[in-house]
Amino acid sequence: MNIPNSDRAVIEQSKLTEYLLNTEHKRGGAKAKLLIQCGYSLDNWQELEADIRKFHLTVEVSLIKETTYGTRYEISANLLTPIKRQLLVRTVWQIDKGTDFPRLITLVPD
Repeated sequence: MNIPNSDRAVIEQSKLTEYLLNTEHKRGGAKAKLLIQCGYSLDNWQELEADIRKFHLTVEVSLIKETTYGTRYEISANLLTPIKRQLLVRTVWQIDKGTDFPRLITLVPD
């Protein structure tokens, strides 16, 4: 099963630029260092967004979990990074209660 309404998935720019690609972020710093080593950067954050959409929103969900806030979906798959390296990551998405589209919660190395 793929994430419902994946064609309408929301990936906030701030999630990428202020968290996943920010080496100074308390929790995202290590992720940022890894992503930067793989060729992503603040200057090309749109490439990370496009790769997440291409390599994660087109594959089957690994785990579905109901939470107080909505339904969470986890996907584990490779990204083909700008330096042509395969990077296995897990993305976590949520369809909040009262909505019908997924939004990116986080990305973690898998």
